[in-house]
Amino acid sequence: MPAPCLTGLKRHKRTNKSWADGKQKQKKRPRKEGKIDLEEDVAGDSQSLSMFEEDSVEEGSDNESDLQEHKTVGIVDTDGDSDSEDILEASNTDQEQELDVKSQTVAKAPASRSSFHSHLEYKLPETEVEDLLKKKWKYQWDVPAFGMPNCKWVGTGECFLEVANMNSDCGLKQRLYKHWLDVCKTSGSNDFHSSPQRFFFSLCNSYRDILHCNKKPFYRKGLKEDLAIMDAYIMHCLNHIFRTRDLVTKNDSKVGKHWENAKDELLSGDEVLDHGFTRPKVLILLPFRSIANRAVNRLIQLTPGAYKVNVEHMSRFSNEFGNHDDEDNVNTNELTGSVKNSNSQKSSKPTDHQALFDGNVDDKFMIGIKFTRKSIKLFSDFYSSDLIVASPLALLKKIEEAKRDKEKDVDYLSSIEVLIIDHADVIAMQNWAFLSSVLEQLNCIPSKQHGTDIMRIRKWYLDGHARFYRQTIVLGCYANPDINASFNRQCVNYQGKVKLICQYKGVLPKVSDQVRQTLWQKLTMLDLTSLFRRCSQKLKIQMRVGLCYLLVLTMNMFDFVTF
Repeated sequence: MPAPCLTGLKRHKRTNKSWADGKQKQKKRPRKEGKIDLEEDVAGDSQSLSMFEEDSVEEGSDNESDLQEHKTVGIVDTDGDSDSEDILEASNTDQEQELDVKSQTVAKAPASRSSFHSHLEYKLPETEVEDLLKKKWKYQWDVPAFGMPNCKWVGTGECFLEVANMNSDCGLKQRLYKHWLDVCKTSGSNDFHSSPQRFFFSLCNSYRDILHCNKKPFYRKGLKEDLAIMDAYIMHCLNHIFRTRDLVTKNDSKVGKHWENAKDELLSGDEVLDHGFTRPKVLILLPFRSIANRAVNRLIQLTPGAYKVNVEHMSRFSNEFGNHDDEDNVNTNELTGSVKNSNSQKSSKPTDHQALFDGNVDDKFMIGIKFTRKSIKLFSDFYSSDLIVASPLALLKKIEEAKRDKEKDVDYLSSIEVLIIDHADVIAMQNWAFLSSVLEQLNCIPSKQHGTDIMRIRKWYLDGHARFYRQTIVLGCYANPDINASFNRQCVNYQGKVKLICQYKGVLPKVSDQVRQTLWQKLTMLDLTSLFRRCSQKLKIQMRVGLCYLLVLTMNMFDFVTF
C-alpha cells in the first residue's frame, strides 16, 4: 500500500479549536439519504469525525422514530430503551462477565473484563508477530464435540472450554442476552444453557479462528438450515458491533466533557484509542442471494426491539434478494397460455440440487447494514456501515475495479475484525480462488483517510498488525485441501485456532477378501513373458498367437495393470 498514507497519519495534528469547530459543523450537517446500488462506488470522505456522532444526531432529531417506538412488531426487551439506560449499559461494559479466552503466551485477563476488551486491548509483541508469520500451529488439547459423538474440538494454546460457565450470560450484552433467551423460548427451546447455539457461541466469543466443517447441509433431503450455528455467529456479530458502539460513545462523551482542559492528556494515552481506519467491523461472505436473504432476516429477528424500531429499505431488500421463482412461473404461464402450475411438474434434477438452487441464486451481491440507536439501515454506504454481507465474486470485482481505476478503492475492508465464511462447501464448488483473493485484501493499510479521526486509531492498526487481530470463522459441510490451506495460511489470529475433527469408521472393513487391488507400473520384457506364460496355461492354443501379437505391439506404448 502507498507509503504517503502512513506519513500523513504521523504528521496529522488537530488543535482544540479546530476539533470543536469540526464538531459544531458535524451537528449542523444535514442528513442525506439515497439508494446505494451495487455498481456505485462508495465514497468515504463523508464519514463523520466520530463514527457514531451522526447516528446520535439523526436519531435525536427523528420524531417519527420516537412515536413508532412502542409499535415495534416482534419481541421487545423488557428493560426499555431509554437514553439513561443506554448510557448506563455503555458505561458498565467493563463490568459484565466474560469467558477467559487468552491463548498461547497471552496472560489471563481479570474476570471482570469482557473478551471483547481483552482481545482488542492486548499489545502484541514483535516476538509473537514473528512466530505468527511462521504459520506453524500446534493443537494441544481436545474436547468432545456437542451432539457429535464421532467428532472432537482441538485447539492451540490453553483450553478454555472446560472452565467456561455455561450458566452465565456468555459474554453478551444484557439486552442481547435477554432477547436471545426470549427468542429461544418462543421457538420451543427450554434449556438454553445446554443448547448447541450456546456452546458454539462460547467458541465464537473466544475470538479464536474457528473451522467447523461438519454442518448439516440444508440441501440434503429431510434437513433444514442449521439455525443453531447461524444464531450463534449472528449474536456474536451483534455483540461485537454494539460493544464497539458503546465504547466509542463512551469515549466521545469523555472527550466532549473534558476537551477544554484534558483533551491533549487523554489523546496522549491509550484510553480513547477505539477506532479503526474505517467503520465496517464485520464481514459475512455467503454464496447466493437466497442464503443472504435468510441470514439478514434472521439478523433482524435476533436484534432486540429497541434497536430496530425502524428497518429502512426492507421492501427493496425483499425485491432484490427474495425468491422470484413464483413470479417468473406466473409470467411464463401467461405467455405460453398454460394453466398448469410449473411447480407441479416433476423436475429431472435431484432433490439436493433443487434445494440448493431454490430461490435467488445470483452469486454477485453486496449490501451494507448500519445500526443506529433505534433503527437498522439496509443498503447503507459501505464506509458508514457496521456490517457488510457480500459474495466473494462481488468483492473480487470491486477489488479488480479499484486496481484499474485509481479513484476507486476498497478501503472499507481495512478494519474488518470479525469475518464469517458460511457455506464454505458451496463457495468451494463455485471457485475458492475468489475467496482466497479476497482474504489477501483484508486488513491492508488504506489509500485514503476517509474522514477518520486518526488520533483515536488503535496502534496495532497503524503498525500493520490488524490481520493478527481478525477472527475468521469458517463453516461448511466438509473440508477440502483449499479450505484447510486458507485456514492455516491466511488466518493468523494471535488468539489461536479451534477446529473440528471427525473420525469415520469407513467401508474398507466391509470389502470382500476376494477383491484384488491393482498396482500401476511399467512392465518390462520379463514381466510380459511371465504374463504370457500364465495366460497360455488357461487359454487355448488359438488365443496364444493373438495375445502374443497384442503384447509385442503395445509393450513400448502403454503402461499395463498387473493383477
